[in-house]
Amino acid sequence: MIRFLIFSVVLALLTWWLQRRLVRRTRLPQPWSRAATIALVGLWVFASIGVGSGEVFDPDWARGPAFVGWAWLGIAFYIALGLVVIALGLLVARLVRRVRRTSDGKAQGRGPLAAVRIATAVVVVAAVGVGTFGLVAAARPQVVRADIALDQLPTEFDGVRVALISDLHVGPSRGRAFTQRVVDLVNAEQPDLVLIAGDLVDGTVEKVGPDLAPLAQLSAPLGVFGVSGNHEYYSGDGGRWLDVWDGLGIHTLRNDRVGVERDGARIEIAGIHDYSAPEPYQPDLPAALAGSDPNSFVLLLAHEPRQAQEASDLGVDLQVSGHTHGGQMWPINYLVPLQQPMVEGLGTVGDTTLYTSRGAGAWGPPMRVGAAPEVTILELTRGD
Repeated sequence: MIRFLIFSVVLALLTWWLQRRLVRRTRLPQPWSRAATIALVGLWVFASIGVGSGEVFDPDWARGPAFVGWAWLGIAFYIALGLVVIALGLLVARLVRRVRRTSDGKAQGRGPLAAVRIATAVVVVAAVGVGTFGLVAAARPQVVRADIALDQLPTEFDGVRVALISDLHVGPSRGRAFTQRVVDLVNAEQPDLVLIAGDLVDGTVEKVGPDLAPLAQLSAPLGVFGVSGNHEYYSGDGGRWLDVWDGLGIHTLRNDRVGVERDGARIEIAGIHDYSAPEPYQPDLPAALAGSDPNSFVLLLAHEPRQAQEASDLGVDLQVSGHTHGGQMWPINYLVPLQQPMVEGLGTVGDTTLYTSRGAGAWGPPMRVGAAPEVTILELTRGD
């Protein structure tokens, strides 16, 4: 509840700033100024419901207004970026006028009102267009395929197909139907192994748990395994969420590993808690690998790509992760490398091969701009 109240206050401040900039700064005439102000206040209410949906409010009634509120925040993000560009343009224009020793008495150095109005209108229309595109893109996760050549992979596992699911974030603005869509995509591929890399939910077990029910339909000859992400811990005890997954037939890996056999050969599937998980769920890769054959092929399931550095130090062959969303909404993708070694796709960290999924869902605004949602099918092949 405290977090909800803090976010609501922050959103109120954002609404106040947007009203000043979009309505008062442009001197929008009546009745349009009153209508715009009422609309902004209403969108603040919807956005506040969105922040609380799944944790404070029951998604059964809150998901509709929450979707509108979160969509508005995504559009507001792009409006804010555009307004920053306008502000910089006005600053440059004012500096140029000073250099030329000219002035504009009416605008008092703030730029002509007509130009501000036109630029603001262009920004709002463009933000709505980008946001609409992002909403459509986020609702349509697609299967992405990647071939990974691995020198240490046993010959018997050559060609094994692994489905990777990550970052559904169901609860506030997405529900059971979205989970079902992802499950249907995976089952249609008939993978040999299914791995779930965390961040399936935003909310409490009581309010959001039923939205994960379709996961019980997942099946694969070599098993279905999962690990926690950071969001499983935001609304309570993440261990309870892992218990729910176990009840759906997902073998949760809690700093441990399990051997998987194919045609008489064996690889180790290890899984650790999220990098930032609180006590008593801190990640412990040494514990997960304790007692394993150092010559065994190890596939590690870890939510965050940055966990790959320790994986490399401990001899992990392949790590699969999510968390980044590929940036989710441009230009956030340029900030992800400040925290993570990879934004998306296939690469290496030290001696460990790393695949980072963009994830199937979206956190916050149900939008994807420049980072399409994915359900990944990895085909593992022997590299030598």
